Amino acid sequence: MGSVPDSPLDASLAGALGGRTATALQKAFGLRTVGDLLTHFPRRYARRGELTALDQLPLGESVTIVAQVLDVRERTMRARRGSILEVRIGDGQGILTLTFFNQAWRAKDLVPGARGIFAGKVGDYRGLRQLAHPDYELFDASHEAVAGVGDQQAQKWAKQPIPIYPASASVASWQVQKSVEVLLDGLPPIDDAVPASVRFELDLMPVSEAYERIHRPETDRDHLTARDTLRFDEAFVLQSALLQQRALVRRSAATPRRTAPDGLLAAFDAALPFERTGDQRLVGDEITRDLEAEVPMNRLVQGEVGSGKTLVALRAMLAVAESGGQSALLAPTEVLAAQHLRSITATLGPDLAARLRPTLLTGQMTVAQRKKALLSIVSGQAHVVVGTHALISEAVEFFDLGLVVVDEQHRFGVDQREALRKKGTTPPHVLVLTATPIPRTVAMTVFGDLDVSTIAELPKGRQPIESFVVPLADHPTWGGRIWQRSAEEVAKGRQVFVVCPAIDAVTAEPGDPPDAEVAPGDDAHGADVAEAPAPERASVEGVMARVPTIPVLAGLRIEPLHGRMSSDEKDDVMRRFAAGDIDVLVATTVIEVGVDVPNASTMVVLDADRFGVSQLHQLRGRVGRGGHPGLCLLVTHAAADTVARERVDAVAATLDGFELAQVDLDLRREGDVLGNLQSGGRSSLRLLRVARDGDLIGLAREHAAEVLDDDPRLVDHPALAAAIARRLDDRSREAMGKN
Repeated sequence: MGSVPDSPLDASLAGALGGRTATALQKAFGLRTVGDLLTHFPRRYARRGELTALDQLPLGESVTIVAQVLDVRERTMRARRGSILEVRIGDGQGILTLTFFNQAWRAKDLVPGARGIFAGKVGDYRGLRQLAHPDYELFDASHEAVAGVGDQQAQKWAKQPIPIYPASASVASWQVQKSVEVLLDGLPPIDDAVPASVRFELDLMPVSEAYERIHRPETDRDHLTARDTLRFDEAFVLQSALLQQRALVRRSAATPRRTAPDGLLAAFDAALPFERTGDQRLVGDEITRDLEAEVPMNRLVQGEVGSGKTLVALRAMLAVAESGGQSALLAPTEVLAAQHLRSITATLGPDLAARLRPTLLTGQMTVAQRKKALLSIVSGQAHVVVGTHALISEAVEFFDLGLVVVDEQHRFGVDQREALRKKGTTPPHVLVLTATPIPRTVAMTVFGDLDVSTIAELPKGRQPIESFVVPLADHPTWGGRIWQRSAEEVAKGRQVFVVCPAIDAVTAEPGDPPDAEVAPGDDAHGADVAEAPAPERASVEGVMARVPTIPVLAGLRIEPLHGRMSSDEKDDVMRRFAAGDIDVLVATTVIEVGVDVPNASTMVVLDADRFGVSQLHQLRGRVGRGGHPGLCLLVTHAAADTVARERVDAVAATLDGFELAQVDLDLRREGDVLGNLQSGGRSSLRLLRVARDGDLIGLAREHAAEVLDDDPRLVDHPALAAAIARRLDDRSREAMGKN
């Protein structure tokens, strides 16, 4: 890559704004450089002439509003010394009270008729909405005085959009605005990452002008056109990074892994007791071609739960084993790693298993077990190695690592995947599996450096799954029916999963994603909204404590499973559940992926609204895998017409994972999909929304490809090279190439 020039965007905020302001911005928002602050874009724009629907502001939420002072009064406190200043502000419809304790001097500024921006948390006092000790900034009184009598400049001032920024309790929106203005006043010219020819073709403004107009617009057109330029700039830099990474990977050499007509893979295929589906054959052929090439495979295989991704991966392992190579399968949990080993061994059959020596390596093995496994791996006897993060420790050495398979990639950090890949003497082929269906725009944005294969076709014989929402907010008495229905399934000789979002009242499963996969969005009035506190979670320990008090469960064999248990304990519970010795398994999401118990017919998800759409879909996929129809009960306290309830209703409405992936994308609203799917704090999307900007992302990718075809190392495009380095710090950039 060409040398990266210094850019004004890389300057520290401390140098530009002073240490005190820079520290406040870093603590509040993680902003460190000029570029960080300039890309802390306004959430919306208000006007000095507008007012906010105060009577509709939600209680308990933090808001930033525009309003007018109606009247001011001071009263003495009864219980203790001092006074309270009460300022009523209004919008012609609703009224809100501002309350200040022992700050009577504020009455000099907050006079009737004054307008301004007010920020605080909406509370309730005797049935009236109030903001206690709010921050505020009043509009200039001289402009206000003439704005109504026709002065052209004053009218322009009254209509000028006011940027409202994401704020915090310590840094208000207008404080961000003033800091941005200081930067803009002293900002030298910025080199554009997007080449001039592309900007001219798409009618985009220079990036310096775009920053000015989005932060200091004189009209709505200013910030709207600036946003178009900056949105394309973001998409172009992101796609350039992905395509450049893809090209770099393809320039490295890999050992081709070719199969023979009478080799291991042919013997395996001949012994399969079923026909592979059309999608399994198609994806298998794609992987075979990749493995035979002299550049490393870098392929993502996405497919519905139970679609046969593991079979596809196992065939790739056999192809590698034919040339003496080894494959490492990295699983997210010890439960899943142990099950993968059992499943692979059984699928291979005794003869092939004896030749490939599938070997397990996890963190909680005994010293003797671990030593034996390490010896098999380093000697090359183990052609298939299955493990957790223990595979990446320095003590693990491979004889000839030819293939890395990453199961459920979103459960791993970037460093873990890269450490495993580096264990190959030449770059190994990489196959990433995910049961989370990915919409086209997300695949293009997040996995743009990978070849993507899809297995949508389910094998014959999969039983249908009925899904029902159990809305306890609407029907509190339905709770008992959950346990009755579970007992009925057990009476038929079947088994039941009960999944909770937490181990105990306060502890989630280690490594689990946040409860809700929906970022808080703007409310209907454009106020800056903070999330309300959530009720206590259902937990494994809580359910296990309740079991003895539920008559219909009397006599049933009920066991817990969660991440705090030792490896041996978890493996023992899963073995007994798979063998039919446990009727009801009360678990966290350790059973989310890969767990295969054909006799399990029922999935009960407690506090289903605490899970994301893809998680619920994966959990549901744990049942209906045998000869019995599946039943999924999604239990929720979420009220109707909330986004949390929408997610649960959406999962119950369809079994199509790809349709759900699009629903999930649409429900996220803020659209920060990249931040959720990748490691690396700076990798979150700023203006791009993958649910909305698919066409723009595709256009940016086309132009980025043209630039990189002519100049793969960006020698002639130093501003683009600098933008990639800035936009994707080291960890984020690694995330692009290692999923």
